[in-house]
Amino acid sequence: MAEALSRNVEGGQELESTTVGIMRTSAVVKGGRRFSFSALVVVGDRRGRVGVGYGKAPGVPAAIEKAQKDANKQLFKVTLKDGTFPHPVEARFGASIVRLIPAAPGTGVVAGGTVRAVLEMVGVRDALTKAMGSTNKINLVKATLEGLKSMRNKDEIANLRGVTIESSVVEEKLAMGQRYAPKSSGDEGNRNRGPVNTIGQKSSGGRGRGGGGRSGGGGGRSSSGGGRGRSQQSEGPAGDAAPATPAPTATPATAAPASAAPAA
Repeated sequence: MAEALSRNVEGGQELESTTVGIMRTSAVVKGGRRFSFSALVVVGDRRGRVGVGYGKAPGVPAAIEKAQKDANKQLFKVTLKDGTFPHPVEARFGASIVRLIPAAPGTGVVAGGTVRAVLEMVGVRDALTKAMGSTNKINLVKATLEGLKSMRNKDEIANLRGVTIESSVVEEKLAMGQRYAPKSSGDEGNRNRGPVNTIGQKSSGGRGRGGGGRSGGGGGRSSSGGGRGRSQQSEGPAGDAAPATPAPTATPATAAPASAAPAA
């Protein structure tokens, strides 16, 4: 699977790179085994430009950096049609075969991890793919690139043949998808809002059992409200609060009688 994307700006154009795979190799030497790593990276701008790079180094970060620099040198332009392919194509590299099929809007990219990484960097939004033969990542990536390089739009084919080409099947699918696509109401805040479950919910109680949720004033688990809260006053057997017993009034202290004065 592709790793997290890293962005780099070169020549005033923003590019994104994703690592398709990290391979480790070892060489047996006199003192033991010496390891080296190779990285396969795909770079693109999601607007029709893509390139693949391969780098080797003793460490993984250095290998990825080399692969990114190599991919920036291999960038090329891909012909697309409204986020999909203008026509189906099948390409082969080595023992890997990749078939790229255009799809209607809303289908998404149906592909494995290796082919998906390339198509996402190109900017394809709707496509169907099928990989056959070897599943080697390097061969799959290069077979996908060969298929993308062979893409031609309707105008180029018409000029080469000197004929007029009517609307293709891909254009009919795109037109049908635009016709039945949901129309936005213009409210950006509520357009992507999901459904809200209101069954069994009271308008003022919320999720609390005492009518006020878990707040301190409306019940719930508070000590001053109802529900499951602990009441400060004891309750009677019928559930009503027992009347408070009036506190005994303080009796004024009686003045002690004055003692008789001693006789002279």
